[in-house]
Amino acid sequence: MTQPAMRQTLRPVPAVDGRDPADTVVRTRLVEIVVPVYNEQHSLERCVRELHAYLSETFPYDYLITVADNASVDGTWEVATALAAELAPVRAVHLDLKGRGRALRQVWGASEADVVAYMDVDLSTGLEAFLPLVAPLLSGHSDLAIGSRLHRGSAVVRGPKREFISRTYNLLLRATMAAKFSDAQCGFKAGRTEVVKRLLDEVEDNAWFFDTELLLLAEGSGLRIHEVPVDWVDDPDSRVDIVRTVLDDLRGMARVARRTLAGRGGVDLPDRVRQAQVPPGLGWQTVSFAVIGALCTLAYLLLFLGLRQLLPALAANALALGATAVFNTAANRRFTFGVTGRRDALKHQLEGGLAFLVGLVLTSGAVAVLHAASPDAGRGVELAVLVAANAAATLVRFVLLRVWVFNPRRS
Repeated sequence: MTQPAMRQTLRPVPAVDGRDPADTVVRTRLVEIVVPVYNEQHSLERCVRELHAYLSETFPYDYLITVADNASVDGTWEVATALAAELAPVRAVHLDLKGRGRALRQVWGASEADVVAYMDVDLSTGLEAFLPLVAPLLSGHSDLAIGSRLHRGSAVVRGPKREFISRTYNLLLRATMAAKFSDAQCGFKAGRTEVVKRLLDEVEDNAWFFDTELLLLAEGSGLRIHEVPVDWVDDPDSRVDIVRTVLDDLRGMARVARRTLAGRGGVDLPDRVRQAQVPPGLGWQTVSFAVIGALCTLAYLLLFLGLRQLLPALAANALALGATAVFNTAANRRFTFGVTGRRDALKHQLEGGLAFLVGLVLTSGAVAVLHAASPDAGRGVELAVLVAANAAATLVRFVLLRVWVFNPRRS
């Protein structure tokens, strides 16, 4: 991917206590905060000074504020360079092309900080949430963190139109993409730099859908996304083209869905940047497994009835059972046991195949015994016997998946 031309104004970054970094033997963790801007000459200085003052007084880590100018045509670049010349932990970066995602890709991809973050220039999100946002990333507990306006602990002031659009969009993500995060587009996000850089290689969007695509990719890779409640006040001067943004987001969702269906919904990450996941509890596993099992049983019975018109009972049973077994393992892997990403997916399918064989033996044996005892048994009796045999096979499958295939204690 060809990157846009970029120029920057940069000064050394001192420690929070004002000492020169050359005099400090061990520096604290570094957080880089990007403020993407386009034609914001009137609000940029207020934002940067307020952010700098807040961080210098309250933030316990080293920080760098990077103003990323997205090809502004007003005096934004002049304001940014003046701030960078005056304030030590501030730098300015200019890109020749527009796009918030493009700016974040450029700055995050070149960052040497431990954690990278960004926030909107209007500071709609209360800065009190910034330390809770980055703390779990600096501790290694989580991989990405987002501010959520839809969190029950958030205090949000905005108009009904934006509220409706935001809730509808996030509901669509949950319904169609199985997203677990609650607010994809709040302009208040952070991530561990080594993780973010790996994800950037696969993110295609350079505009407003960039955030959503990054989160979907992270979730599909099995990474932890931490959410914090925020105080958020709508900016009445926002110049976001809502209609265009909505259409771009829908196109982005369709593209990510196609990539996910093609088996490219996540990235492979080194073990050192992956975090252990707490497996869902037995209660949830039982409910999820039962729902998936009911759907698979219905699909199995429909397939069996269709194939039975063409094949003997044993052959129809084997084909119908095999076709639904792959989906059953994949669905339980994702929803019942909370395993995401491509890693070990093939191994899980092969191990799940043992459960398929158990089910095949039980159901085929039940059909064989039925036909031996009653050669003239009708289709209804066959189905009843298969349902009973499948119930026994389902119990065996659940035990195998829980104690063996998806056991978190396996090395």
